[in-house]
Amino acid sequence: MTLARPAGHRVWSRRGVLRVGARGFVSLLVVLACCAACARAQTDVPILTELLAARRVLPDVGPGLRGVCRGPGDNYYVLSAPGAAVVIYDASGKRLGQVPANPAGQAAIVYGESLSVDASGRVAVADRGAGGVKIYAPDGSLAVFIRAASPESVAFLEGVEGSELLAVASLSGDHLVTVYDISGNLVREFGDPNDVAEQPVPVHQATAGVIATDVSSNVYFAFDYLPEATVLKYDRLGYALFDISLNIPELGLSAPKPSQAEKDEIARIEGGGSVAPHRVITGMGVDPENQDLWVSAGTLLLHFDKDGNRLASYRTYTPGGGRLEATTILVEADRLLLGTDPYGLYEFARPDKIAH
Repeated sequence: MTLARPAGHRVWSRRGVLRVGARGFVSLLVVLACCAACARAQTDVPILTELLAARRVLPDVGPGLRGVCRGPGDNYYVLSAPGAAVVIYDASGKRLGQVPANPAGQAAIVYGESLSVDASGRVAVADRGAGGVKIYAPDGSLAVFIRAASPESVAFLEGVEGSELLAVASLSGDHLVTVYDISGNLVREFGDPNDVAEQPVPVHQATAGVIATDVSSNVYFAFDYLPEATVLKYDRLGYALFDISLNIPELGLSAPKPSQAEKDEIARIEGGGSVAPHRVITGMGVDPENQDLWVSAGTLLLHFDKDGNRLASYRTYTPGGGRLEATTILVEADRLLLGTDPYGLYEFARPDKIAH
């Protein structure tokens, strides 16, 4: 069962789940038992297996990898930073071209953080270096520039409203998610950053996160730095559907460390202050068929069903046995593509599709 709450009550469960002190722990257990549909208590799920990558794909993709999407014609769109364009590959790994075709002037990507591709071939890029989101037409020309301070993640909304909407997460936004139409006009905002402002990390880190969408136009927001791995799911209008928030004891065995680029960016934001804690959630992907959710926390890969129930946990490794801390996840019918900077993109067989 899922609950849709009015706008004024969308985030009460997040507040109850995230602000857990010693005095409030018993009360939290009662809330979770009574309101499991709003903020799900995740039972301990053992690590079922160690996942070893089958192979590295797109071998020229490596340092600076920020994201990979599957687009029209089963082509793959890859964003690396810094870089002036999104590179397009076919299913065999052959390079087909790039977006924009002529990366010059305003059309060039300065420092892209995230990308999304819709069914028609439009490409959206959160270009932090340019201070906004760029939407490119299927022919590769720059169609729209949306001014946004420190955009971190973008995702087209497919489904009821077609792909005429784009969800954006920004470090400096007034809400966790801002939705624009394809012309760059504001449509709606939802998710209140003030509800996580009391976390034991700076405010701009507490509200940092990555977003994803599914074919039903649901929106997922995964927080980067909150001490407990936390993912929110909203419907297309901004009503909360579930709130996953769980402490992961296994995470302490392999806490991911910030990359040098993350350290530099944090130092720039804080004016030379101390380096932020490591990212807890490092990547997120949604199954296009059944809306299952895959979340990476360092070398730990978590699998949830569409209602937010934790199904399994896995450790991920490269073909040579090195630990793989995924920062981008692409969920396909029969495989997972997990990518990380600087080591590239790796193919894994879907563990949930393997007969036991």
